[in-house]
Amino acid sequence: MKIQLDTTSEKTWCPGCPNHMILASVKQTITELIESKTYKQTDFAITTDIGCHAKIFDYINLSGIYCLHGRALPTAIGIKLGNPSLKVLSFVGDGGMYSEGMAHFIHAFKHNANMTLILHDNQSFSLTTGQPSPTTQQGYISKASPLGTADRPFNPIKLALAANATFVARTSAKDMKHMSEIFTKAIEHNGFSFVEIIQDCLIFNAEANNKDSLMYKIKDNKSLEQAEKLAREFDYNSKSGKIPIGVIYQSAERSLEDKWPQLKKQLNLKSNITKKPSILDKLIPTK
Repeated sequence: MKIQLDTTSEKTWCPGCPNHMILASVKQTITELIESKTYKQTDFAITTDIGCHAKIFDYINLSGIYCLHGRALPTAIGIKLGNPSLKVLSFVGDGGMYSEGMAHFIHAFKHNANMTLILHDNQSFSLTTGQPSPTTQQGYISKASPLGTADRPFNPIKLALAANATFVARTSAKDMKHMSEIFTKAIEHNGFSFVEIIQDCLIFNAEANNKDSLMYKIKDNKSLEQAEKLAREFDYNSKSGKIPIGVIYQSAERSLEDKWPQLKKQLNLKSNITKKPSILDKLIPTK
């Protein structure tokens, strides 16, 4: 079956924006998974938040829902509850996820639904002209913070580990090969997988850009103690710390689908979201 992930929508990201590379890596990952005969294109669904990143919804030919700000993650979990057979990817930004969506972020690790969260982190609300986000470094001056951002930024990797994450990874938007490798590992993980993408914004918070020289690749890690050490190496507040990229932590725990007998039953039936509910079968004749 022919794989058609492209759409006819005009790409309106800034020329040279790393989102173009993220999109290409996501398409490459899904294409390879389909070509491996492991999945079909209809096995995937996506949700997106509001922000520059969210335009990926228009540029990739997958079913899904374009969500309210901060609500892409609970919507994705809802899709999993409706059809646990789907491989759901939720695309969010550091603004929406770590502000309005923070409660959803924490509880997603607790529920451990078998899905993937892909977070674009450029340390600002770039779509709405560069207001500071929860990961913005101190001192950043913007229209919304003319005196400079006074608050210390969150460390989402430390927060994820404290929330009992079973898969935490970080990658760089400038490394397409590494992104694809991490996306594949995240999708194939049985449980909730969280991937943070360190991403530059060409227009806003430029002082947070160009951290490539601080990044170094790590081997897949299954030690929580080591993961906590890795999480402390970069605090999002300066460009002096090291930034580990790769699988920071992975553990084997029961997923949401394993915990709920109703979902396990649906998985055993290999439910298909394209099948009409049985109540309609008698009313709408099939061709």
